[in-house]
Amino acid sequence: MQDFDYLIIGAGPSGLTIAHALLKGGVARDRLLVIEANKEAGGLCRSESVDGAPLDIGGGHFLDIRNKKTLEFLFQFMPEEEWDTYSRIAKIRIHNREIDHPLEGNLWQFSKSDQVDYLESIARTGSVAGEPMPESFETWVRWKLGDRIAEDYMLPYNRKIWSMDLEQLGTYWLYKLPDVSFRDTLRSCLEGRQFGALPAHGTFLYPKQFGYGEVWRRMGAQLGTQLLTTTPVTSIDVENRIVNGAYRADRIISTMPWTLWPSLADVPVEIVDFIGELVSIPIDVDYFPEAVPSAAHWIYEPRDDISYHRILPRHNFCPGSRGYWTETNALRSVAISHFRHHNEFAYPVNTKNKPAAVQAILSWARTKGIIGAGRWGTWEHMNSDVAVAEALDMARKLLGSA
Repeated sequence: MQDFDYLIIGAGPSGLTIAHALLKGGVARDRLLVIEANKEAGGLCRSESVDGAPLDIGGGHFLDIRNKKTLEFLFQFMPEEEWDTYSRIAKIRIHNREIDHPLEGNLWQFSKSDQVDYLESIARTGSVAGEPMPESFETWVRWKLGDRIAEDYMLPYNRKIWSMDLEQLGTYWLYKLPDVSFRDTLRSCLEGRQFGALPAHGTFLYPKQFGYGEVWRRMGAQLGTQLLTTTPVTSIDVENRIVNGAYRADRIISTMPWTLWPSLADVPVEIVDFIGELVSIPIDVDYFPEAVPSAAHWIYEPRDDISYHRILPRHNFCPGSRGYWTETNALRSVAISHFRHHNEFAYPVNTKNKPAAVQAILSWARTKGIIGAGRWGTWEHMNSDVAVAEALDMARKLLGSA
């Protein structure tokens, strides 16, 4: 039996960040261990060489420049000069053309008659009229953006990506969407340019010579013997905080999906019920060698007769590469003859009951000295820069309570 102060399950961005922050904060190397089921660190942000160039097997990941704390931390492992800077070009394929994303901020790119239709629809929304925000996702979309944007883009796109009844989704997470007012929308149509806030990755970084997985690979390598790869969790003794019958810790930090816990540990029935309320979707990342005639870094595809929901022409952000990859809810995937990587755990789903379920699970876990972290430990669809920032905050709190 090996004994540690901290045992971290999962070497994705959150687990790696917490490990390095704890070590930098004074935790002795031999008092910390990270275990990872895969053969390489990085989690959903790993990259592989496909057709002579990097491909990010967990889907499109980019480093947003807005979080300076995250950048300062990651540049310790992959210096700033090894990254290229890009101004975000994201498109939506709609009406047989590509419109800049977000749609409501770029209606000026449609014909005048379409602009009038969209503006009239937005002018009639409940948000413009000052009506209370609804709690149903589909109703919220219509309340916020109008029937026209709802039917042309937001609802079909979300039906594709989630492949479920949208009435199961809550509205508590929609603060992440860009806030474009009717005034900004009208002004953009009059002046022929975008107004309003840009969503995440308005300006982003991507490695000059590698895939996005390189920074996480380096972080894993620097942990040395304190990272055990190819080490899946097979059992957890919750009461004694023993993993795989071999590693005991004062604290366990888990970035592993909670839905795996009931098969690995003795979890109370009421907590198992809460875990059963958590929903995730699998994503297939498929590579195609053909060129894409677009300057976009990624393109959203709402059409239901096309299986994928997003396409990434990698030659527009990955120098020396060709072709593109797509992201598809695995329930919608069709057979292909080229490279495919299946991500069984890709996106946590923001169902209506999720906040209460997660709160109950995390509260129970804390009583056992177990802390949930990252996308799967908190069941939150966070970008990697946000995961790093939250992991740094968590490490700071842990060091303060030591």
